[in-house]
Amino acid sequence: MTIQVVILAAGLGTRLGKPHPKPLTPLTSGESIMRRAVNLLRASYGDEVRVTAVVGFKLDLVIEAMPDISFVYNEVYDSTNTSKSLLKALTLSAPGGVLWLNGDVVFDPRVLGLIHDKIEAGKSFVAVNTESVAEEEVKYTLDETGYILGLSKTVVDGLGEAVGINYIADGDKAALVARLDEADDQDYFERGLELAIEKDGLRLEAVDISQFQVVEVDFDDDLTRANAFVQG
Repeated sequence: MTIQVVILAAGLGTRLGKPHPKPLTPLTSGESIMRRAVNLLRASYGDEVRVTAVVGFKLDLVIEAMPDISFVYNEVYDSTNTSKSLLKALTLSAPGGVLWLNGDVVFDPRVLGLIHDKIEAGKSFVAVNTESVAEEEVKYTLDETGYILGLSKTVVDGLGEAVGINYIADGDKAALVARLDEADDQDYFERGLELAIEKDGLRLEAVDISQFQVVEVDFDDDLTRANAFVQG
């Protein structure tokens, strides 16, 4: 089974304050954030994994650093958010489900084993950490049947945080594409998922990966935390 993976790597990454795209930030392992992610994906899922990055800011640097993957260009990266980057990638994807990662996510490779059964079963999901509910992070709530109901930074009484690793099954992809198109330019992709839940009855699982380290690198402190377990 070929697994399609999209890495969202078009943003400016201004909070980290690096001169290069954030996914190219070097780790103490000697790899960049994106290179490490691609290496782990191939180690876990084999050569059949197909990786595409959505690029924008200083795209030439990303393309030069990652010659062994494919690319989609978000030409309005400086005036849109991840909803439109993901829309471009899903629209151009091959038939089948798509796993997507934020380009600044550093994760324990065991996460990929944990989510593999869901991918194989064609179950749409968002990976979550139930041990942390920070105000500035994307949080979630569940409906009475145990599927995700709310998914945004403004969720009240969130049960945990989304960690930036997600999967849309083939049967749900068309609905998500339509709702990402409907979302505002400045919306995160989570808004498309919320709209698909509300309007299309998307059943989106929350897959708890709290037992493993996953860090979205927005600030220097995040990079320090990521490097600590990358080395460990």
